[in-house]
Amino acid sequence: MVMNPHYKYPDSKAFEFVNQEFQRKQITPHAIAEVIYGLQHRFLPDVTVAQFEAEVINVMHKREFLNNAMVGLALDKLAEQNQLPEPLNDIIRNDVGVFGVDETISLGIAQLSGSIGITNYGYLDRTKPGIIGRLDNSDEHVDTFIDDLVGALASAVAGKMAHKYA
Repeated sequence: MVMNPHYKYPDSKAFEFVNQEFQRKQITPHAIAEVIYGLQHRFLPDVTVAQFEAEVINVMHKREFLNNAMVGLALDKLAEQNQLPEPLNDIIRNDVGVFGVDETISLGIAQLSGSIGITNYGYLDRTKPGIIGRLDNSDEHVDTFIDDLVGALASAVAGKMAHKYA
């Protein structure tokens, strides 16, 4: 395949897709910022939820986030519509614990801020506070990837803010 030298990566279309899927599942930057605030307030007491929210939006525009998020969100959506081959569709629909691909994709996002992001992601993946827990326990949609993507996004922002203010 020959790449068109005039092709520009569609960051804005990628952001629109991710943002639309987040809105469809009632995920807001504010809800993610509240998770980060709960995670970081003890270490960064002067940083507000609004500041965390601004950083969530900033990180959501990063290509590394968008690429991983698009893959996970598309797999959730396809599984919800029973459009994936079996047994993959069943594995994703049921969020089978030993699958691990959802965490692997999300680690690519968490590592945007280094080891702080990765350790925060592990913590959030185990404790599932706020919006992450709501997504993980939802019966309305297939949320196998999205709960991990939101946790990884929160972790990446938490790490970024720790580097910025610590």
